[in-house]
Amino acid sequence: MESYLTLSQFALAVGDSIRRCPATQGAWIVAELSDVRVSGGHCYMELIEKDARGATVAKMRGMIWASSFYQLRAKFMAATGREIGSGMKVMVRGSATFHNVYGLAVNISDIDPSYTLGDMERLRREILLRLEKEGIINANKDIPLPADLQRIAVISAGGAAGYGDFMKQLDMNARGFRFYTHLFEAVMQGDRTSSSVRAALAEVRKTAHLWDCVVIVRGGGATSDLNGFDDYELARAVALFPLPVLVGIGHERDRTVLDEIANTRLKTPTAVGAFLVDRLTQAWEAALTLTNRIASFAADRIKGEHIVLSHLGASVPMLAKARIADARLRLSRIATGLPAVSSGRIARSLASLDALARMMETAAANRTSTERTALDRLADTLADAAGARLRDAASRLDALASLTDALSPSATLGRGYSITRCGGKTVRSAAQLLPGARIETTLADGTVTSEVTTQ
Repeated sequence: MESYLTLSQFALAVGDSIRRCPATQGAWIVAELSDVRVSGGHCYMELIEKDARGATVAKMRGMIWASSFYQLRAKFMAATGREIGSGMKVMVRGSATFHNVYGLAVNISDIDPSYTLGDMERLRREILLRLEKEGIINANKDIPLPADLQRIAVISAGGAAGYGDFMKQLDMNARGFRFYTHLFEAVMQGDRTSSSVRAALAEVRKTAHLWDCVVIVRGGGATSDLNGFDDYELARAVALFPLPVLVGIGHERDRTVLDEIANTRLKTPTAVGAFLVDRLTQAWEAALTLTNRIASFAADRIKGEHIVLSHLGASVPMLAKARIADARLRLSRIATGLPAVSSGRIARSLASLDALARMMETAAANRTSTERTALDRLADTLADAAGARLRDAASRLDALASLTDALSPSATLGRGYSITRCGGKTVRSAAQLLPGARIETTLADGTVTSEVTTQ
């Protein structure tokens, strides 16, 4: 019978082989973390590797025992500002182990935070490079920033300390400037940061004509809390926003993708408020300077005009006398030449009137002769027309007389007709006559009286 191993014996052999292999002990491993959880002081996770298409090509359990976890956790947090968590790429030092029940796993003994920092920076560079290729990386920066920023759309978390610090700067400014703000609330940390801030920007866009700028502020905290601002979709929304966007996110040392593409980046929410107050102060002082310059220029101009008027006032009497003397001289010359001019004009006018009178006499005579000839022709025409009309009327009267004679009662009676009357009224129907009635019948040569016997 062939020899055999039990499963536990085989597992022990596999574990022993793995432990004896130098390549599986104390190796530096690059992987992405998934399903990170802490239980009983130990940290458990899945180590995975994906290809360019995002498909998982390798997967293995990993753990950091409590004896090492808190030291590695503090080391990673100090360097990156982030907790060890799912979704991040890490470089860890680990050794392969094989448990009879739980199978293959990696026991992690160290972690290199610089690799994770590099990956975070790589992500930021990739986002910025993508925006640059699309030609929009400086789109918001190129929007001119108004000098007097007073109508402010604020995107922040309502109860956050950063928002309170920002509003305090505006409300308690030494100049007493009035700012008009409205809070568009958003989640400012965690996985919902990007979608929440983008939703707030969409709300601001609906009333964009009411605002001078948009301010995105968030107070300090763990660097990991700012990961949501290293997001391509959010960066693109800010880059393409039609109003200038000012950001004050985290501490002075913190820098996100949003800081690189916003119109103006300030280090903290307080700094954003101070910037707005300073900018309005500069606008006020510039306006005040212009006002003073205008007032000074106007005063100088008025003073100069007073001097000119004073000189004119002194010279007016002399100018008036000179103008009067010149006018008198001209009048004298005109008066001297007026008789000769008048005589010549009158003679020419009389000659013109004589010529005109002769022309009118000739024209009147010619016109009279022409009209007389026309009247003679018209009289002959009227006489001929009147004779023709009278002859035509006489012919029509003769025709009418003949027609009247033909239609007269006597002519009708002569043709054999008669007229019957009863009681002096003409009888037109037999129904009008009753037996015993006396009737008169008129004929062409006389009248006959009759009595109705039957009907």
